[in-house]
Amino acid sequence: MSEKVTVALVQMNSGLEAGANLAEIARRAAEAREAGAAYILTPEMSVVFAENRAGLAQRAAGWEGNPDISRLAEIARENALFLHIGSLAIALEDGRFANRSVLFAPSGEILATYDKIHLFDADLPGINAYRESATYAGGENAVLADLGAFTLGFSICYDMRFAALYRALAQAGAQVIAVPAAFTVPTGQAHWHVLLRARAIETGCFILAAAQGGQHANGRATYGHSLVVAPWGEVIAEANGDQPGLVIATLELDAVASARQRVPALANGRDFELPARISG
Repeated sequence: MSEKVTVALVQMNSGLEAGANLAEIARRAAEAREAGAAYILTPEMSVVFAENRAGLAQRAAGWEGNPDISRLAEIARENALFLHIGSLAIALEDGRFANRSVLFAPSGEILATYDKIHLFDADLPGINAYRESATYAGGENAVLADLGAFTLGFSICYDMRFAALYRALAQAGAQVIAVPAAFTVPTGQAHWHVLLRARAIETGCFILAAAQGGQHANGRATYGHSLVVAPWGEVIAEANGDQPGLVIATLELDAVASARQRVPALANGRDFELPARISG
């Protein structure tokens, strides 16, 4: 018999006030518990969704003694489930912030944290250069956590464009990979589904992508479409557009081994060298 686990994804329209966002997380966690979920994932920047460094400086606290962390631990404990905060901003000593994912056990204990590795630094046509690294410090380590029913790999938003991270997580034992995000509307329309399905197919993992959606108080608009992708690449659950809500899915974990047996790309991969360029 296939081992099964029920999971929940929260699609949010997070604003600038932590209290309102925390109340929404608490409400959705209670709904997820009632639906039988053992694990719930929120989007990137769930607790405060500020647009820039100045906005974050007014609202983000450091790690030690952080009242938002304390409240989230209570929510996990009250609902007796694994609460995975896709990310929140943590103030660092150098004036920048960590874009940090936090996984709470049903006891409220922090099981694991992950700081977003890949930062979006780009020169965009028609606008000024965008430098995420001016606001955030990139993480250094990939992270796995054992939830008992499955092994979870961590990532955040822009990470999804870097397939090597997902392959490394799968090779290290991940069966499920979380992708909390706050995708813009144009990139979401073009890339959201195809990238997430590709990461599932390449790794033979379930992909859980909880997203921000709609027009936010910070002026941004995000794509929504929180979804769950099975290891063979099919979308098995998806939110209705960009509206806030809860996505519930049951993962049949035997599908991981089945997909990897049918297409053993993880086992068949080989190291190789790229020779020096030969000019004609």
